[in-house]
Amino acid sequence: MPDCSDVKTTPPSPAITRAWVRLMRTQQIVLAAIEQDFKSAGLPPLSWYDVLLELARAAGGRLRPYEIEERTLLAQHNLSRLLDRMEKAGFVHREVFSEDGRGRWVVITEAGSTMRDRMWTVYASALQRHLGDKLDDAQADQLAELLALLSRKS
Repeated sequence: MPDCSDVKTTPPSPAITRAWVRLMRTQQIVLAAIEQDFKSAGLPPLSWYDVLLELARAAGGRLRPYEIEERTLLAQHNLSRLLDRMEKAGFVHREVFSEDGRGRWVVITEAGSTMRDRMWTVYASALQRHLGDKLDDAQADQLAELLALLSRKS
């Protein structure tokens, strides 16, 4: 671990602190609202949608677990348990990776594709209600650009 004892830092301005707090609060509020929309519709949690979406986007509808982890930002231990539950529900299945008998592909099933479509209907409505009804397209583009600045690696 690097020694930070000699690093001189300038504390963030009140504006930066306020922006951070609002970003974190807004994320929590909107995510909770979307999760509640899924729950009310009798659908699985948002993390299931994220995995199904990435699998649907992938060539052949399949990815290695580490690829899903990279694309969804889910922690490996959480992803493993999530995939177990999704497999039990019939939305994915695992196949042996032929080039390496120890590895596995995670493959979206027809039921998984159907579930992703059902979830998108609720998700799209939730995004519009919780974001689109509050911002016009120009504001949404501006927000997206600002957030992209934050997500760039230094």
